[in-house]
Amino acid sequence: MKLIWYGHSCFKVICENGTVVFDPYAPGSVPGLELPELKADAVICSHGHSDHCAPERIILSGHKPEMKLRQIETFHDSKHGELRGRNLISVISSEGINLAHLGDLGHELSGAQLEELGSIDVLLIPVGGYYTIDAAQAKRITDAVKPRIIVPMHYRRGAQGLQQVCGVDRFLELFRSADIRMLSRHSLEITADTEPGVYVFPWPELLYSKEAQTE
Repeated sequence: MKLIWYGHSCFKVICENGTVVFDPYAPGSVPGLELPELKADAVICSHGHSDHCAPERIILSGHKPEMKLRQIETFHDSKHGELRGRNLISVISSEGINLAHLGDLGHELSGAQLEELGSIDVLLIPVGGYYTIDAAQAKRITDAVKPRIIVPMHYRRGAQGLQQVCGVDRFLELFRSADIRMLSRHSLEITADTEPGVYVFPWPELLYSKEAQTE
């Protein structure tokens, strides 16, 4: 399984039996970021906001991916959706790996939701706060889920990203430095042998290369 981060909450997941893009964002919806046109077999959006739901940016292959998909209904806020509506957690299973994308989760998970989530190997989790859970809440969720690989998302860097959200450092400060993996490449190959830890992707400027756009 190969994972590519395009900034904000957008990831491309490439598996032996299909390719999926999570939460593509519309032009102008995320300051400082512009999503290149991507190719995939399927698009999954956690909710309908423009910074998470721009399926028109994805060129679909016409092939249906054969990976398993489960979705769990949650909320975009801590008031049962009164402020920002609903949110979908998506879990895909392929190559013996369970990957969960939490979308714009706005609250901590109940015991029933954790049970429904089940065993997760790779957790893509928002950490920037304001519109989503904050760093401390994200840490408590990772402690409860116990994934092998944690990938923070939905945070800002300088002028890039949503103005109200925080950077990734507040989340990383809650982990031992020995558990943090600062990646130098824009993609991560995940296998059963991938070392556990918190994986932080480089900022997406690297993704605008011709090589990255054709992956």
